[in-house]
Amino acid sequence: MVTKKDAIASESFQKYIDLVHEKDLMKALKKNSKQFKEFLEKLPKKKIDFSYADGKWTIREVLQHIIDAERVFTYRAVTFARKDTTPLPSFDENHWAANSNGSRRKWNDLLKEFKAVRKSTESLFASFTDDQLMSAGTASNKPCNPIALGFVCAGHAAHHIHIIKERYLKS
Repeated sequence: MVTKKDAIASESFQKYIDLVHEKDLMKALKKNSKQFKEFLEKLPKKKIDFSYADGKWTIREVLQHIIDAERVFTYRAVTFARKDTTPLPSFDENHWAANSNGSRRKWNDLLKEFKAVRKSTESLFASFTDDQLMSAGTASNKPCNPIALGFVCAGHAAHHIHIIKERYLKS
């Protein structure tokens, strides 16, 4: 059985993987999905469009970023699982955010979209064999495998829970 110890990822991804305590990917995704959905649904409405500093994203824009990033991570995972050796580019999250129209999206629409994307993420990773989870590829000029990207999805959301609590909700 492939577990977190089998993850191959860059240092920038490893910080997200390290935030996940579960060794089993599906348990990690399901637990994180529940925690993140509950966290989002309890956010004070008055904070959704709050930015803690000039030039920083609002919580609404952070949620759009999480949705976009998860789509990128799962695209990379399915590419590697299907044994495609094409090196995949990095993505500039700030450029994506500036062009996402996230600030104009309805909060409830973003919540629904996150739930749909995460459900799709869970289904995708549940479909992979151990061999597919271990299929390494290259993204952002760094080696990576699907098992790592699954843990990155959970860890990335956990990272943003921490950021929102520390920088958005304490103000």
